[in-house]
Amino acid sequence: MFRIVVTSNYSKNDLKIDIQTAFMKAGVVGQPTLFILTDSQIPKDEFLVYFNDILSAGYIPELFAKDELDGIFGKIRTEAKSNGVPDTPNDLFAFFIEKIRKNLHMALCFSPVGDAFRFRARMFSALINCTSIDWFHEWPEDALVGVAQRFLNEVAILPNEELRD
Repeated sequence: MFRIVVTSNYSKNDLKIDIQTAFMKAGVVGQPTLFILTDSQIPKDEFLVYFNDILSAGYIPELFAKDELDGIFGKIRTEAKSNGVPDTPNDLFAFFIEKIRKNLHMALCFSPVGDAFRFRARMFSALINCTSIDWFHEWPEDALVGVAQRFLNEVAILPNEELRD
């Protein structure tokens, strides 16, 4: 399990370093890793750009510098060769990303209450489109019926004859 510790001076660079650490665990070591992030750990919405990229593409562009990637390739080269991966930078990078996709899982713990979740879902579409939403608490049946009745009361229903045409 991997969690970030957000302090008052936590910056985008700190977040990038934490994500690099999680990527190294999952992509180099091959350790199954669960990255847990709560909405209270996001002091600035621009932090979500990184998680949006991870969820949609599996990688953050320019997360690692060229020399860092060369070091990563050196660490995974033997494993990649044993898996039949050609020894080229593009193939080694694809192997690295595939290991990350296999071993790194994201658990985003966001509250649907309030405007923050709605705003973030519109701005960072992968938070919805590239995830499976698991409501922590089921809605009570009376709440579901109440919401349905409220919205269905506003819908004009056509007579049965018009529906058949």
